[in-house]
Amino acid sequence: MTTEIGNDIDRARAFLERGELVAIPTETVYGLAANGLDPHAILKIYSAKNRPQFNPLILHVANVDQVEKLVKAIPELCRKLMSNFSPGPITFLLSKSDIVPDLVTAGSSHVAIRIPDHELTRELLAQLDFPLAAPSANPSGYVSPVSPNHVLDGLDGKIPYILDGGICRVGLESTIVGFEEEVIVVHRLGAITPEDIEAVTGAKVVISLSHSSPITPGQLKSHYATTTPLFIGDIIELASVHAGKRLGILSFKTIYDIACAKQIILSEKADLEEAAAGLFSAMRELDASEVDVIITEQFPEYGIGAAINDRLSRAAFTDNE
Repeated sequence: MTTEIGNDIDRARAFLERGELVAIPTETVYGLAANGLDPHAILKIYSAKNRPQFNPLILHVANVDQVEKLVKAIPELCRKLMSNFSPGPITFLLSKSDIVPDLVTAGSSHVAIRIPDHELTRELLAQLDFPLAAPSANPSGYVSPVSPNHVLDGLDGKIPYILDGGICRVGLESTIVGFEEEVIVVHRLGAITPEDIEAVTGAKVVISLSHSSPITPGQLKSHYATTTPLFIGDIIELASVHAGKRLGILSFKTIYDIACAKQIILSEKADLEEAAAGLFSAMRELDASEVDVIITEQFPEYGIGAAINDRLSRAAFTDNE
């Protein structure tokens, strides 16, 4: 199979309507999309990514009206979040309707669903009479793609079409939230922070990142990983521990005076959103630069910095992996 890159929405729609896979751009990362109501098409996602079928998928839709058709009810707290943050990088875990295949939810009675904030993909979704199931468009467990070429690196020859929407502006996967009575549960950290959620709802917000038995996408403990071992900590100490090796250094704002093969600073002006947008590209660049190890630091644990730390911690090397 030849994988083509282009910006032809009609061509992308035709592939999807035939039950084929198409990589689609969103504001977060590129997704590997298929008809979310067709189990045969959904199985192609798991096969192309080599993704375990116990790891559920997110459904993408164009608007709230389409959400209504796929869930049993939308809680009032959810509607408040939708009115403030959708379209945008937030996913809602809601009780699914009977038309949603169990293959999408890994057997759960709840479905993860969101309205992406990317003009090209929303235009595509508006022309389809089905939602798109779309995890990140990369081999399972590897760093998520934020450009068409990243998708091609991992899935060339496995999918027919990549819809080119440029570089993803957020660069981290969406925040995932669920609802338990009057409590909002954050199942995955992202650009929409717990503080943002609490500010617009006034509700209690708790964080529940279950890695061993995922009930939402993006919860597996080992995820977003580079092929090159990645270590988190004090960069100067890590450089000493790994002396004699070809070092790749990934830092927030500091230029370190350390002999290394390659160093990437994510935001010299200390902007966490800029750092988040560049994180996955930087991880991929270091991974491709023939270093022996990648060393990085803990980012400030507030705002989207908590989401950056979450991604790095699950990409980090441990002896028992």
